[in-house]
Amino acid sequence: MFCEHFALTRHPFDKEIKTYELFLSENAVELKNRLKYLLELKGIGLITGDVGSGKTTICRKVVSDLHSGMYKVFYVSLTTGNVMDVYKSIAWEMGLSTERSLSTLYKAIKEEIQRLCLEAKQQPVLIIDEAQYLRDEILINLRLLTNYEMDSKNRLCLILVGQAELRRRLSMGVHEPLWQRIVMNYHLSGLLQNELPGYLEHHLKLAGTERKIFEPSAIEAIFQATNGLPRKVNLLAHYTLNAVVLGVGNSANADHVRQAHDEIT
Repeated sequence: MFCEHFALTRHPFDKEIKTYELFLSENAVELKNRLKYLLELKGIGLITGDVGSGKTTICRKVVSDLHSGMYKVFYVSLTTGNVMDVYKSIAWEMGLSTERSLSTLYKAIKEEIQRLCLEAKQQPVLIIDEAQYLRDEILINLRLLTNYEMDSKNRLCLILVGQAELRRRLSMGVHEPLWQRIVMNYHLSGLLQNELPGYLEHHLKLAGTERKIFEPSAIEAIFQATNGLPRKVNLLAHYTLNAVVLGVGNSANADHVRQAHDEIT
């Protein structure tokens, strides 16, 4: 509805944004750089953050920039099952048969990792999203995937992505062997307050306008309601533009944000 009103070519705050169109906040740039360093180390990384902070999006951004001939990335988001379920998901991502026992699945995955490193000369990267839901026995088994006897080099780069609860669990004694092997540990927070105006303008520009539709009072209200979490910002900004149109206005103020917030809560 508001696209025609503001002469926009698309919805500015749609979640289906291309990785090259992302607005990189200060914290997002820091995470991006740390991920690049992790890929050089070929170790285990832990990324945590609140729901909607952009953890997965930044990971996809980094992955999209990797040379496909040098890296082989596997992405797994099925994390609520047992060890067999997760191993089957990993095997399926690797193009391996899943009709095997747990021990043969484990062996096949390890062999594929070695093949990629030694024969294909590709660095395997395994990203496990929503890792806060992984059972303890799965976390223990994932650590075993990174173990290669008589080989001092790390072959698998394992990235665990999840909410803050994951960090607390991994710091417990039962996971000390895994915790000690984590070489990159970062908690992603939301946009800083002084970044929000640029974020909103960036998304509006992607939609075809350089108008500053959001007034300072609206920007302040959006930040207070969302703590700068991109997913919440996008949702509230979208409904705020709707509120402007319904009020037959040309710019968004704090009242429009409050109307939008009441609608979505």
